[in-house]
Amino acid sequence: MTRFFTADTHFGDHRTINIQRRPFASVAEMDALLVARWNEVIGVDDEVWHLGDVARRASDVSALLTRLNGTKHLIRGNNDPDATLTAQGWASVADYAELEEDGRKLVLCHYPFRSWNGQGRGAINLHGHSHGRLKPMPRQFDVGVDARDFSPVRLADLPAR
Repeated sequence: MTRFFTADTHFGDHRTINIQRRPFASVAEMDALLVARWNEVIGVDDEVWHLGDVARRASDVSALLTRLNGTKHLIRGNNDPDATLTAQGWASVADYAELEEDGRKLVLCHYPFRSWNGQGRGAINLHGHSHGRLKPMPRQFDVGVDARDFSPVRLADLPAR
């Protein structure tokens, strides 16, 4: 089992193409690439932490999750209504989580933090929300698809951890 992180997929959301200047001619093209990139890197036994803003229509989330490989955990984003949280297919749902990987504490939230638990002891903050537009801080990474070539990422793939 390998653990991956992603955020800000915004499946089905035409507004994201324009606002974030995503290089897609249509929502269908964007969604197809997001699903393909997800399933290229994530196997059925892998774990994925989605750090919020999953899809435009919560009614589409259960069907979408069946198309995506891996065990999926959700950290709620500002564009995730209650119906997204209760969709079939999430192994867990929370607003915040702390995990351990490779001997490092990971602090997960949709929002980037100015400071976080364990920051002075090497803890890493993974977030979404900013769509690759924030200047990074040490040990803080935007794992959103706009900052990661539209693909989920492993902790080991983040630069200069």
